[in-house]
Amino acid sequence: MSGAKAKAETGLEPTERTAETAPPMPPPVTPSGIPIPEVATPDMVEGADPGTPGQYPFTRGIFPNGYRGRLWTFRQYSGYGSAEESNARYRFLLDQGQTGLSVALDLPTQCGYDPVDAMARSEVGKVGVSLSNLSEAEILFDGIDLAEISTSFTINGTAAIIYAMYLAVADKTGVPRSKLTGTIQNDILKEYVARGTWIFPVRPSMRLIADTILYSNAETPRFNPISIAGAHVRDAGATAVEEMGFTLANGLAYVDELVRRGGDISTFAKRLSFFFYVHMDFFEEVCKFRAARRLWARLLKERYGVTDEKALRFRFGVVCGGSSLIAPQPHNNIVRVGIETMAAVMGGAQSIFTCAFDEAFQIPTEHSAEIALRTQQMVAYETGISKTVDPLGGSYYVEYLTERMEADIDTVIGEIEDYGGVEKAIEDGYIQMRIAKRARERKEAVDRGEQVVVGQNYFRRDDDGGGVGEVFRLDPNAARQVTDKYTKIKESRDNGAVDRVLMRLEDAAARDDRNVMPYLVDCCHAYATVGEMVATLKRQWGEFQEPVGL
Repeated sequence: MSGAKAKAETGLEPTERTAETAPPMPPPVTPSGIPIPEVATPDMVEGADPGTPGQYPFTRGIFPNGYRGRLWTFRQYSGYGSAEESNARYRFLLDQGQTGLSVALDLPTQCGYDPVDAMARSEVGKVGVSLSNLSEAEILFDGIDLAEISTSFTINGTAAIIYAMYLAVADKTGVPRSKLTGTIQNDILKEYVARGTWIFPVRPSMRLIADTILYSNAETPRFNPISIAGAHVRDAGATAVEEMGFTLANGLAYVDELVRRGGDISTFAKRLSFFFYVHMDFFEEVCKFRAARRLWARLLKERYGVTDEKALRFRFGVVCGGSSLIAPQPHNNIVRVGIETMAAVMGGAQSIFTCAFDEAFQIPTEHSAEIALRTQQMVAYETGISKTVDPLGGSYYVEYLTERMEADIDTVIGEIEDYGGVEKAIEDGYIQMRIAKRARERKEAVDRGEQVVVGQNYFRRDDDGGGVGEVFRLDPNAARQVTDKYTKIKESRDNGAVDRVLMRLEDAAARDDRNVMPYLVDCCHAYATVGEMVATLKRQWGEFQEPVGL
């Protein structure tokens, strides 16, 4: 409904809709524009074969027994302030039944700045934990057995450094590297188009990611050295189809780089993982996972000749929440996250993060984080939907939508390849502009009332339907405590040893035939800081510059 029509029919401006204002009937298409049949019939899926769970092309899941063999990993994305505060939150969540850690890093750490840098001071500990050197990582994981817990790091520009730091913690605590499990996001391509925590130009960044993956395959064979992420692309504005298309295209770019470097695809493909957001259109979200799982397996088999079925498995984690959550009437977000969690389980996710209801406007409190975790636990243990594999499989509508989404995702991949590939599309700003255009279209649809968001543009109340509840307050002294510790470690470490390992790192970065990961690990052991390591690499690689016109 246009703004003028809304006012003509209701006497209200679009922004004045009340709880009594009836929303329009939604159009019979998914948010990605796929037509929705009024009634799905057998002829719509004639010839379609969803196959058998655990068998190529894995439409119905990568394991034959689904969650009956093992539930997904329960994670809560968390971290703030100092390493001490975040360690306390991790211990709390583990005590409540969380089965994996998900570490949120602050922006200075993500962008390669030390906490004392002028660019960093106002952001220390704000959206994640400050982790500038090995001593902070030792505090962060104090009392947590790295051999027993899976740890995920949402980090990209400095992913290789944080991974090296994690290895150094394991080394110092006597945990064999072969026992480490978890994931570093390490997907720089989507940072250029959706999130912005890039540091180096595209080409050296691709080298760094390949270094990380090849090194991890040898040193930490159970660890996922990359999580190719559509999540931030989706939150930036892309549709579900575009989220999958852009992400699989990025995945193929990483595969090409690793093959060029001499990597064995049957080895490294087993440790490639993916990461997505789940939004509110239930069936489209379920089907995007079924479609992507099938398409990824087919692409690896047909393009690269992969025959090892373990290497063809599309393993992915999700976040339920993100930009689908809103600040007005925040407790409605609990329902949203519950619906999205069910979609993630129906789609076969291997790892799930559930956002807290207050995450639209603050760092979660212990209370809201616990509700988010309990949401996963209720879906796992009370609903019964995890007891059978792919419970929606065979539905005419689900199979129809899976087929349509696979075709449309493949089309998006083809459009990027026709442009000249992912790297050229990023350097020219092509993908960035596509996402920006889609984000504007989505916002305008919400503003006009054509896309209903309960509590935001329809069914509003003057008081937003209730208060926020408990307010999270960051310790005002946290930043000072972080910088004080930083100063002490620089005074107490062997600065001569630091200079030597940084020189060796710079020499390795200057030579294409060297993998820089062993040198980063040495730097971490010497208590070199994130800022020092990034500055060393910048001298050889430079910095990424956004395309003119964006």
